[in-house]
Amino acid sequence: MKKRLSLILAVVMMLSVVGVAAADTSRYDVTEPITIQWWHAHEDQLHEYLNYMVDRFNEQHPLITVEPIYIGSYTEINTQLIAAVASGEVPALATANTSYPPSYGAAGITEILDPYIEAYNFDVADFGEGLIAATSYNGKQIVLPYLISTQVMYYNEDMAKAEGIEMPKTFDEFEAFLEKATVFNEDGTTARYGTVFGGWDYWYYETLFMNNGVEVILEDGFSTDLNGEASVYVTTKMKEWIDKGYAYYAYGTGASPNMRQLFWDGGAFSVFHTSSLYDTYVDNSDFEVGMAWLPGGEDGVSFKSEVGGATILIPAVATQRQKNAAWQFMMFMASPEMNLYWADKTGYFPTRQSVMDTPEYAEYLERKPAMANIVSMAGWINPRNLHPAYDSIATEWRHALALIFNEGAPVQATLDTLAQTVEEILEDF
Repeated sequence: MKKRLSLILAVVMMLSVVGVAAADTSRYDVTEPITIQWWHAHEDQLHEYLNYMVDRFNEQHPLITVEPIYIGSYTEINTQLIAAVASGEVPALATANTSYPPSYGAAGITEILDPYIEAYNFDVADFGEGLIAATSYNGKQIVLPYLISTQVMYYNEDMAKAEGIEMPKTFDEFEAFLEKATVFNEDGTTARYGTVFGGWDYWYYETLFMNNGVEVILEDGFSTDLNGEASVYVTTKMKEWIDKGYAYYAYGTGASPNMRQLFWDGGAFSVFHTSSLYDTYVDNSDFEVGMAWLPGGEDGVSFKSEVGGATILIPAVATQRQKNAAWQFMMFMASPEMNLYWADKTGYFPTRQSVMDTPEYAEYLERKPAMANIVSMAGWINPRNLHPAYDSIATEWRHALALIFNEGAPVQATLDTLAQTVEEILEDF
């Protein structure tokens, strides 16, 4: 299998080189040694694979040395990147969550990549229309996708089989699921939560609202229904489940690793998280891990989810020398070869459609059957909301829910205040 994979990848790389040779790339050539920094958000468990890819690139491009630097979460990278842009001292490359490109495009933070794509005949169409839309702004490519994921529920499959627990397909089925999956101590405290909501990022619970008809930004572009009937209903039910001890709302410092550990220790039957951590959940569990879609439409068949994962960008204020070297690395990281490698080593999906047709990817899905179930429904994955104010709005939403779930703030009044804040933000765009 390894020999076959090597042959396929060699052909891919050869075709790539032929395409480059036929194009006029002189403006973007790297002609003298340069060291560039890549700011990323990939945690320790991925560093082995990340370093392998960086080493491969450095070997293949002797004039370029890429230094990967772990900054922290996507939020922390965003904060530091904006500060770096203001100072003019920027890395050549930065990783960004899929929620950030619209605001970056509106602010002119990212280099427009179309001239590079044209010069190198880079096959951007291989990403597919959805990913192109998610990584463009005003019709211009401003970042490249290199890792994509979606929202899922991980669950303890051994417990599910032993206790006859079925994963909910609709929001209305969720309460009965929680009642069966939750275990209480004799004193009434929770011994095992039915689920844990990932509250540190709106992306992890957003689908529950989407599938109940909630629109964070209405079609008019100036209003929201986050305080409307459907949103109040979903929020009230989530609060009820949290208050009863059926569910836990993971929020604040350490929320993500604490949630994972709770799951591994048997303190939670299921958790809301990203499909990209499939290998992490499996490798650290002493039980069979299942993976399911978040509850969808009331028909039990349709499911809305959103693209997640990471994009890679070049700051517009970087020097041209930085940009030229960074573009070489971007093409490498978004190549079919690296797509297949990342997919096999993590729980991310391939971003290149051509990879999905390879025998190696089919074999990968056979080894990871839970991932196969998710990938088979990938047609339900939608681009993130592309409004440049969306991330700011959703952050306000996240803070409002934390007040409701963790501090007992009243649902309707808190959401009314949130809606007023949201509409004030929209007035500025």
